[in-house]
Amino acid sequence: MTYQSKIDNRKSSIVIGLGNPLMSDEGIGVLLAQKLAEKSQNQELAGGEIVEFYDGGVGGLNLLYKIENRDKVILIDCAKMGEPPGTIRRFTPDQVRSVKNLGHFSLHEVDILKVLDLAGQLDAAPKEVVIFGIEPASLDLNPTVSDILAGQVDTYLAAITEELKET
Repeated sequence: MTYQSKIDNRKSSIVIGLGNPLMSDEGIGVLLAQKLAEKSQNQELAGGEIVEFYDGGVGGLNLLYKIENRDKVILIDCAKMGEPPGTIRRFTPDQVRSVKNLGHFSLHEVDILKVLDLAGQLDAAPKEVVIFGIEPASLDLNPTVSDILAGQVDTYLAAITEELKET
């Protein structure tokens, strides 16, 4: 096993897909990060610099390392916002609040807003954070997203790609 110290030349921007892909629309963030990574490999993403794409799953403190001192962090997640299913909204961290009820303390079960706060406390906060929330239609135990969200994947990709152009 190889361990590396802090890498100084890593990409300055990262897109992190959050969520549990086994719970239908809860996995939309992971799905979109994967699709964006594929487009990036195929050189279909236009715009500035090279961006890292990461499957953040259900989060955890490991995300602290992934976001530290980045120029830009884009988070994609399912979010109950009281909107029609499939609605996508762009937020900054100061525009959202979490109502997550975590059952117990775990390094794998950490609210992303708490990770961002901790990064700030450690003087390692990213310069800019953008959150894309997508209203779920289903949170059932199912490894595929609902038809409503699946039908809008191209719209979601376009919105996130536009944000990447502003990097």
